[in-house]
Amino acid sequence: MNPLLSLAVTCMAATSTPADSLPSEYPQHIPDQSMAILNSRRDIHDFSSNMEWRDDTQTIMVMHQQQPARIPGEFKPILRCAASMDCIGSFYETPFWFLNKQYGSMIPYNESMAENCGMGRSRLGVFKDLDEHTQFSWGFGADLSIVSYSLPGDEANPGRVRTKEKYIFRNAYAEARYRSLNLMVGIKEIPGWVSDPELASGNLLYGANARPIPQVRAGIFDYADLWGCNGWLAVKGYLAYGFFTDNNWVKGWITPETDHYALNTLYNSKGFMWRIGNPERHPLDFEWGLDIATQFGGDVYQKGQPELKMPRGWRSWLHALFPIGADASTPMEEQLNFEGNTLGTWNFALNWRACKDLDLKLYYEHFFEDHSMLTFDYPWKDGLWGLQLKMPRNRVVDDFVYEFLYSKDQSGAVYWDQTPSIPEQVSGRDMYYFHYLYNGWQNYGMTIGNPFFLSPVYDKDHTYMFQSTRVIAHHFGFKGEPFKFLDYKVLASWQRSWGTYFVPYDEVKKEFSLLTEFKFHFEHPALEGLNFLLSFGLDRGDLIGNRFGFQLGFSYGFQLFKQRYM
Repeated sequence: MNPLLSLAVTCMAATSTPADSLPSEYPQHIPDQSMAILNSRRDIHDFSSNMEWRDDTQTIMVMHQQQPARIPGEFKPILRCAASMDCIGSFYETPFWFLNKQYGSMIPYNESMAENCGMGRSRLGVFKDLDEHTQFSWGFGADLSIVSYSLPGDEANPGRVRTKEKYIFRNAYAEARYRSLNLMVGIKEIPGWVSDPELASGNLLYGANARPIPQVRAGIFDYADLWGCNGWLAVKGYLAYGFFTDNNWVKGWITPETDHYALNTLYNSKGFMWRIGNPERHPLDFEWGLDIATQFGGDVYQKGQPELKMPRGWRSWLHALFPIGADASTPMEEQLNFEGNTLGTWNFALNWRACKDLDLKLYYEHFFEDHSMLTFDYPWKDGLWGLQLKMPRNRVVDDFVYEFLYSKDQSGAVYWDQTPSIPEQVSGRDMYYFHYLYNGWQNYGMTIGNPFFLSPVYDKDHTYMFQSTRVIAHHFGFKGEPFKFLDYKVLASWQRSWGTYFVPYDEVKKEFSLLTEFKFHFEHPALEGLNFLLSFGLDRGDLIGNRFGFQLGFSYGFQLFKQRYM
């Protein structure tokens, strides 16, 4: 085992959190020093700009001028700074939950390393978050990850272990908000809707596995009440355009046997969510909405075919926004179906606040690859069903998530585009995340959506395919704080895979994946913001193989430019 260590100093901005949005186990009026400790230690290790307890049902932005109330004497940190060090060691390959839900900042396996590998990860960044107490606010973020890993010796020095670094921008953005209207430009880690970003396996459209896509994003990012509805009807939504930046990775990954690939691909995403119910007046509310993404434009290379330049003019941008067929300059399938690779989810959630300290959420995500499952042409058999239970403060479990994923149907096993001789349309074999022209729903080889649809980086033959999308999976996630100095988190998953309709497995493959994580922190003023991390990852099965790894790390957080509300 030759683990590498790395160190980073990171400056971050703390979210200004109204006192009434804190969990009930924390006092409503927190002294300045206690607030500093609370903000510094809770979310320092994952470098998230959102506090762990933040919930859209508690933070209500409205479309008129009302803003969250300022609490006299409330502590408002402007910048949060942190230093972190991570050491990751694994036997042969990286465990499932070490690789996934990391926004593309980990490496799937150590190139040419036969039996074990070591990895170090550091981050350097600065963040200024939006202030929810003002009508106008602006912010920015820049977050660079440096991943170091070991390689065997070269021909000149076969016995000498070498190191290699990869530099990954996880965040590089500027943003602004006026009342409830938001604008963001750049790269930012943005979790998907409905499911919990920490404990859930991952949203079917936007998980936390791949690097963020550079984009311009505008809309109402947090729920805004509609005028005249007295808080009983709220909406949020967005529109984004961007582009993929993985050209060099694609060129390095493909082989002469690769069937097709695309470069310079453009990106569009749009979505909305409605909330029916008033969380401040009634314990029950219902959320539903639609999220759609499209890969379009770009240059397509197919084996044995000349280069195909896909249209990228204003009509294609419009077709991405309103999915319709392409013009005659594109392949026939693009004309008969949607232009580009269009996919999305219908999202539904039912929230019930049973009492002050007990919240229950039931949710369902329905995935679609074309118009047949966007509508009700076929029964909705596939989907992700989830349950989340937030419990009163105790020493065992504070937050619990269970999810069930079923994706074997995919509109059925038959696909046929209508022709003059056979004028019937059968839109089966959806092949989730795959596309016959584009690289599929991945970025830098990592699945953008749910990790149970195995990323292309798991394919060591470099066929550039999603090899496992017909799956049944059970996932559990829970966390707690048994002691004031200790937090823990557990992710446990069991999945079975039938491969795909095009390349099915000879036998059903199975895999069990486990992550256990412990965070140690200190309340003493002299050690304020200091956290230690210890985690273990384990895989057992024949889908990705048997793996084991560990992670050691620490982070030290402090804040700059603090001020109080008067």
